[in-house]
Amino acid sequence: MTDEQTLVAGRKPVRELLEREPGKVDALYFRKGRDQALQPLINECKRLNLRHRFVDAAELDRIFPGNHQGVAARVAGLSFADLEELMAQAPDAPLPLIVVLDQVQDPGNVGVLARTLYALGAAGLVVAKHEGAYLGAAAVRASSGALLKLPVAKVTNVSQALGRLAEAGFPLYCARRSEGARDAFLPGLRLPAVLVLGNEDKGVRPSVAGRCDEDLFIPFAREFDSLNVAQAGAVLAGLWARDAAARRTGR
Repeated sequence: MTDEQTLVAGRKPVRELLEREPGKVDALYFRKGRDQALQPLINECKRLNLRHRFVDAAELDRIFPGNHQGVAARVAGLSFADLEELMAQAPDAPLPLIVVLDQVQDPGNVGVLARTLYALGAAGLVVAKHEGAYLGAAAVRASSGALLKLPVAKVTNVSQALGRLAEAGFPLYCARRSEGARDAFLPGLRLPAVLVLGNEDKGVRPSVAGRCDEDLFIPFAREFDSLNVAQAGAVLAGLWARDAAARRTGR
């Protein structure tokens, strides 16, 4: 299934889009002027016979009010995986970890996290259809195009989705400090696994945390308030990636 149309902006994300999924492109917009950095993208656009326009800087700023680097592409919305499909494919991922987002609101956080997860080989993301970040242009831009490649499943109810994941045999870990929470740096994280990350301000909802098998916290070496969700997710995913690499090499 796909979401509504969105925008992909920036030279690298647009280049990856043209390399991987040119058929999804509805139109491209290039800033007028002599910008040699854009010429390879213009040439590729012409080679693929894609519809494109050259617009002045003010119009491109209206099309994409952000750091577009002189180019933006209007594309069919993100393709979303079915949760059952994601569960079936997860054990074969380089990092068999599914990350579930519980009411994470900031598209930039989702995009940055997706970038890390894709690079580490994670199985994918699960997001809510409602009360979560809109995965449009801002999220795609923050992900440097990773959201166009990382499997993402949209679910109506996060708690019910965790129930299905548990029934399929995935251990469920919740990122939060609580009485009895374990130090994430200690060995023993299981794989394949599910990691639940919560809202930027409120964290994981109690009703969702109650579905999980174990709470994890990141120990700080200095007194500090907290990490944002993208940073915390990157640290935790890195710990699983370390363990997955150790198992592959037998070390």
